[in-house]
Amino acid sequence: MSSDYSYDEQGQFFPFFVLTVTGLVTLPLTYTLLRKSTDDERLAPRIKTDYKPQDGDAAQKLRSAHKRRQRKVTRALVTLLGWAIMGAMVYLIMTTARTASKIWNPYDILGIADSATEKQIKSHYKRLSLKFHPDKVRPDAAKNETVETLNDYYVELTKAYQALTDEEVRNNYIQYGHPDGKQSYSIGVALPTWIISDGNGKYVVLVYAMLLGVLLPYLVGTWWYGTLRKSKEGVLMESANRLFREYREEAQLSDVIYSLSSGREFETVFAGDQADSGLSRIESRISADSDATKSRFACGFSAKDKQALEDLSEGPRRKALALLWAYLGRIQLDDAALTKAKFEVAPTARALRDAFSAISLAYGNVKPIIASFEANQYIVQALAPGASPLLQLPHMDNKIAAAIEGDSRSHFSVQQFLGLPDAERRRRAVGKGLLSDDQYKTVLNIGSQLPLLHLEKAFFKVTGERCVLPSSLVSLVLKGRVVPPGTQNVPEVNELDLEDVDPAEDDLDAITGRKKTVKGPDGKPITVEENKVLPPLTFAPYYPRDTPPKWHAFLSDSKQGKMAVPPFTFTHFDQPAFDEQGKPTFAVQTLKAQFAAPPQAGQYTFVLHLICDSYVGFDTRVDITMHVEDAAKANKVSDDDEISEPDEDSLAGQMQALKGGQAAPKPRKKKAVDDSEEEDSDSEEEDDDTSATNTDTEDES
Repeated sequence: MSSDYSYDEQGQFFPFFVLTVTGLVTLPLTYTLLRKSTDDERLAPRIKTDYKPQDGDAAQKLRSAHKRRQRKVTRALVTLLGWAIMGAMVYLIMTTARTASKIWNPYDILGIADSATEKQIKSHYKRLSLKFHPDKVRPDAAKNETVETLNDYYVELTKAYQALTDEEVRNNYIQYGHPDGKQSYSIGVALPTWIISDGNGKYVVLVYAMLLGVLLPYLVGTWWYGTLRKSKEGVLMESANRLFREYREEAQLSDVIYSLSSGREFETVFAGDQADSGLSRIESRISADSDATKSRFACGFSAKDKQALEDLSEGPRRKALALLWAYLGRIQLDDAALTKAKFEVAPTARALRDAFSAISLAYGNVKPIIASFEANQYIVQALAPGASPLLQLPHMDNKIAAAIEGDSRSHFSVQQFLGLPDAERRRRAVGKGLLSDDQYKTVLNIGSQLPLLHLEKAFFKVTGERCVLPSSLVSLVLKGRVVPPGTQNVPEVNELDLEDVDPAEDDLDAITGRKKTVKGPDGKPITVEENKVLPPLTFAPYYPRDTPPKWHAFLSDSKQGKMAVPPFTFTHFDQPAFDEQGKPTFAVQTLKAQFAAPPQAGQYTFVLHLICDSYVGFDTRVDITMHVEDAAKANKVSDDDEISEPDEDSLAGQMQALKGGQAAPKPRKKKAVDDSEEEDSDSEEEDDDTSATNTDTEDES
């Protein structure tokens, strides 16, 4: 006789295993869905207005569709499915009966106590054998008894009796725990029965082969080759190669726009018949005569740009370029499908612009770099090259902008127009065929919320040093205030806010940038928390995405036309630019960028470009000079800063006199009128801590 003991708890272990694996996948997904969003476009404040432009519904629908895609619908469905599987597993665990191995005990089988004597055992077994002998017992259907179960029970009684009376059987029981001697046992894997059933093995092997041999390599390969197919800017590598071939050292804004149409992404969107569908309508609309100027067409491109479009063969690139010009020129296409396609090309073109900008930065030529930043501005604001910056304001069109500018040889910037006296501004903008009173108020309302960063001071410094040394780590410090266009009664800037205070040597939080150091009310340095305040989202009603503005600062060599220091990007302010009522705070913002100083001493003059990538005409361009001092001069300055001799009436002075030295005489007290002179002297010494690079800044307009 033999028996097979199985220690796998089928129906318990397997659901628990699935429950654990599902939880490891579901809980992180649930956390990512429930946690607060960290995207700038979701957290940034918005410009308060209810203005909706013409074609605004189409742009808004695309903007809403993009938000829905960002809500991770697929991840939410996977999370719900995971929770459903976890619920089913919990139900199976609670309802499935637990199987437990039972130790074979002859006393329990016979139903006698462990202290029974051999005589009592024999007597009790005799009574049971008379009762349960197969020849005498009859099955009871009410108790679910069968002949087989009764026979098995009688066999167990006999084994139990022999284990207690027969010497050999008793030895087996004592040594192995069973009258038949050592028993075999099995450790089963907790799997559903249909997996281990006869005939299903080949299907299980086939499933494993598909998962491990086909699906897993496919997923890994798709991920790997997907990363190779796209650049870090998110565009196809083939598109980046095409933009590389389109690059020109003297590229201007219209050249960049032409280059963007070469993206491989457009061939996917406008494949087959889509490339020619509606192309003639688009080209006829964008090539119509312009009412604003005779030198350009309705969409704003020049004769050269039109010829470049016509030289393209029929295909996706020509349609993409035509739609892009229609978007920039705000051309009405009177067709729902074409209007939707017109707005859809803008985000793709902007992504390609990022790739073109990376190529321009690699070459280092200033003109293509600035043209790439301008392309981003014009795409976000839906403006054609040469168009008036006033079109960024609501209700503005080419006729109204031309009327406002009058006989001016150049376009008005937004700040120039809103900076006019109200009477003059109203005279130019309000009237028949121009803006109404309500529209004029909307213009002023939105203009007063635009984050125009006015640069107050720019200088170089080395933390903890009084001068800039060759090859040292230099900080370019930019101090500015957000002054919306047309703001009246701008307060004077506090000179203390324009200083950059070095952190204490033992202040690790300030040194590592987790906190910042400022001057307290008593003039002593204090450490405060570093704020990260988002500016309002860009007012761009025609762009089908929510986008926060960014500021890029870089240095160039005006003589060579080359970039000297790559751009640093700033997305946050360290002070609130607007209060809760939407009014400007005029708080001084500090922007810092670090780079290595030139390896030789001398005077270096750069051009500082501070560019806002979301608004046209909000850029600043100033000359700035860096004085790099020789190391020998720096050592001399360091010697001058050594600790002076102790005073004669101090303990240190008396110790110095006993040693034979000459203690420094105690300085005479100054008159009260000399306090101001002393403060002036201190401020001059503090100014020496930075390179003499303070300049008057002017907007690049």
